[in-house]
Amino acid sequence: MCLKVIDSHCHLDFPKFNKDREATIQRALDAGVDQMINSGVDPKTNISTLELAQKYDHIHATLGFSPHLSPEATDEQVKCMLSFIEDHVTDIVGIGEAGLDYHYFTSNAERNRQIEVFKKIIELADRYNKPLVIHGREAEDIALGLSGQLDKVIFHCYGGSLETMRNIVDAGHFISVPTLVCFSEHHQEIAKEVPLEHMLLETDSPYLSPRKGRNEPAFVLDSLPWIEKIKGIEKIDIMDTTRRNTIKVFGL
Repeated sequence: MCLKVIDSHCHLDFPKFNKDREATIQRALDAGVDQMINSGVDPKTNISTLELAQKYDHIHATLGFSPHLSPEATDEQVKCMLSFIEDHVTDIVGIGEAGLDYHYFTSNAERNRQIEVFKKIIELADRYNKPLVIHGREAEDIALGLSGQLDKVIFHCYGGSLETMRNIVDAGHFISVPTLVCFSEHHQEIAKEVPLEHMLLETDSPYLSPRKGRNEPAFVLDSLPWIEKIKGIEKIDIMDTTRRNTIKVFGL
């Protein structure tokens, strides 16, 4: 039996794929990555993400608003973003990425604004019972405290503490392990500790490549031998379980 893998988070609509987007998607399919979840991060990429999902049956869209935008976003811009997501809620498998980023934003005003916007996105995910894809950097515990009551939460590209990871799992939510696991000791530690039943796999393409240059969905397979070695679990079981987890949480 030939099992397939799902890249649970990528950005194939980004300009880095303009020259070979179709070939990149075909490489993923040929490698055994038969479904990809493409995440919007701002008004422009929310549109291009939807267009990509409409064009390819094996690509699914989530629409979001990066916390990098929140500190400078006006109330009207936030309102327009929420309205756009609401207008297309039946066309998407999740809401996000959205959340908190305390690495790049250090002032109380910036962080409070991120929280204010994030709360509105959480309310939207709750209202429509959509999975929430969280970008949480150096604020994972706060993001969990705000969103933990939701039924379905995915901490995308998780890089927080093991303690917060365990709290996320205890709340019934999911940890997405990026291709960083191929070279980051911290992410290897996370992969070792997170229960397989709560794990997803992602590339975050075009970022975080396990090879030289640009990342792409086909490279999600690079994670498998590392996770196999770290967890002592057969590769086929990692493929099967993470696939089932992704289908379950996103309702694919």
